[in-house]
Amino acid sequence: MNCNICPRNCKVDRTKQKGYCGCTDLISISKIMLHHWEEPIISGGETAKGSGAIFFSGCNLKCVYCQNYEISAGESKNLASAKELANIFKKLELMGALNINLVTPTHFTKQIIEALKIYKPKIPIIWNSSGYENAKEIKKLKQYVDVYLVDLKYMDNDLAKTLSNASDYPKQACQTILQMRKNQPIDVIENGLLEKGLIIRHLVLPNCYENSVQCLDWIKEKLGENTMVSVMSQYLPCHKASAYEFINRPLKPIEYKRIVAYLNKLGFKNGFIQELTSANKAYIPDFNDLDIFNELIKN
Repeated sequence: MNCNICPRNCKVDRTKQKGYCGCTDLISISKIMLHHWEEPIISGGETAKGSGAIFFSGCNLKCVYCQNYEISAGESKNLASAKELANIFKKLELMGALNINLVTPTHFTKQIIEALKIYKPKIPIIWNSSGYENAKEIKKLKQYVDVYLVDLKYMDNDLAKTLSNASDYPKQACQTILQMRKNQPIDVIENGLLEKGLIIRHLVLPNCYENSVQCLDWIKEKLGENTMVSVMSQYLPCHKASAYEFINRPLKPIEYKRIVAYLNKLGFKNGFIQELTSANKAYIPDFNDLDIFNELIKN
């Protein structure tokens, strides 16, 4: 079947070759971990087990500044069937994970749904994505996904083209996010943890103030001031960022403070902000550590 699952619409038969995302139709996993560095409402407190994160290999966006570029380029050697992925869900749940956190899942939407039909954990399922998706595919997730943790990277078409080769990102991401809100219209928080709902992330980039303002304006206008928004300061000039002078440096404190001030000016009531120390490579997972993959896929 020719792949049209994401806006790239590359029409590649992924049973025979890799698509734009860099992957075949086999589920490719780069890391599994109990993740403590997401928003507190996702990872829990210091004594919590953490979020059961599954980092999928490949990506349909290819941002030039990607912090996870080691795994976003394409398929890893850790391949799993839908049945094996379902078993990973079960094992993470038994380990005490607070949720199942599907990181960069877009290009495996069909396979993930198949796995969730085999086994749907009692803990929340989190769809942790770039936002560059087809709304019609997101609609299919309604009965399977509890929490959407999604990026809104750009409202500037030219910036999206330059940094992610996706001039249609604003259009696609906005449609996607609106569908996610339809899928989960109410945010449900129990014991300090998000059980159902939507969080929109925005990574503040150097020299891109107007883009950030436009992203926050859109969220306020379309979804309202009660929307949970995570404004992130963790940008580092990784991967190919050195080729783009305007983003080839860390974020300045004043740049982040201006966006946080604008977030407050708009009256958002449920905002998450980061310490500037979050811009540290120590918080990027070690993707060379294959950790518990082999153990978790065993029957």
